[in-house]
Order: sequence, then C-alpha cells, then structure tokens
Amino acid sequence: MTAKVPVLTIDGPGGAGKGTISSLVAERLGWHLLDSGALYRLTARAAVKHHVALDDEAALAAIATKLDVAFPVVDGQPCTLLEGEDVGQMIRTEQAGELASQVAALPSVRAALLQRQRDFCQLPGLVADGRDMGTVVFPEAPLKVFLTASAEERARRRHLQLQEAGVDASLSSLLKEIQARDARDTQRSVAPLKPADDAITLDTTRLSIPEVVDRLTELLAQRGMSNGI
Repeated sequence: MTAKVPVLTIDGPGGAGKGTISSLVAERLGWHLLDSGALYRLTARAAVKHHVALDDEAALAAIATKLDVAFPVVDGQPCTLLEGEDVGQMIRTEQAGELASQVAALPSVRAALLQRQRDFCQLPGLVADGRDMGTVVFPEAPLKVFLTASAEERARRRHLQLQEAGVDASLSSLLKEIQARDARDTQRSVAPLKPADDAITLDTTRLSIPEVVDRLTELLAQRGMSNGI
C-alpha cells in the first residue's frame, strides 16, 4: 500500500513528543493518523477488564485479534472506545503505559496487531506514530523519522503535564519509569525500539513543538510529499 499511499513514520521513545507531533502533522496534511501505542494500551486495558494475566501470551494475543475498538470524532473531539466505552483518559496514565509496554514485548500480540495497523494506510496519506512503524509495520515508507530526547527532558515534560492536570508525581520516579521502559522497549526480542536504517533522527530535547512540526513539514516537502503545504 505504501507504494500508492504516502506514509510518514514517526518512531521514538515515550516522551519524545511523537503523539503531539504526529497529530499536528496529520492535521496539517489532512492525512489519517495511526496511534499504534493506543492499540497496545487498549489491549492491556481489555486484559485487565477481562481478568487476563499480562504474562498469558496466548490469551493476550486472542484479545488483540478480536479487539473491539473505535476512534470516532464526537463534537469535534477524537474519542477512543473500547467495547463501546470511552477509555481515552484511562489509557493515557503512566500505569497504562507501563502495562502497554509489557504487552508490547510479547511476539504473539505484536503479530496479532500488525495487520490492523497496516489497515490504517489509506489515501490521502498516513502519519504512523509508534516504536516500530518504520522498522516493521511500514518498512517501505518514503519518509521515516525517529524522534528522541534525553530521558531527563522526557521526564521533565511528563512531570509538567501531570502538574498541569493536577496530578502529584515525583520527577525522580518518572525518570526511573522512563528509563525502565526504554530498557524494556530496546531490549525486547521482537521489533525492538531503534531507528530504521534509513530514518532521519531528530533530537527534540531543545526544540519546541512548532519547530519540530515545521522541520517535518520541510522534510515532507523535500520528498515531494507535502502537496504544497
């Protein structure tokens, strides 16, 4: 499909800004958006809901295969539905991220979700946000970007987000969680977190969100993928 549909993959560790950047670029382009992390978070949430152990790989793969999810836009706002329930806020917690990272390390779960992710590849184009979009899911994508930032900066950003949401959190604890997740994601046996061989690495530690969006827009224009934006 990537031969006919332009695809921009944006991979990188948690806290590098992938979600925000991907949604803004997709909105600017008028393209579809794949938040692959949401699928793993939803799988973990469904497992908890149905009392399935997170080390039961076969049962988790079955859940992933039959995952009843939808991403409708209601009153102009995107929603995330799991079995008809809006779980958008629920799956964005630090705990949900940790559970998703555990589930994502299981080969059978990744295999079960692979085609579902590829089905998002539709005209006029796709921005795919994740950890293995450029290496596994869309290896033929014409533009692959790997966003990164120091662990300390990513912890600081998350701490600020939680403070703004009125949630008390320890910066040192957040840093330890990010470092542990990085280790798990980079060391897993299947689809480890790493830049694709032909990816452009962009360190966002000292860049603002608008600066990163502009930089990606420039890269898209250079590849003839921006349709004049």
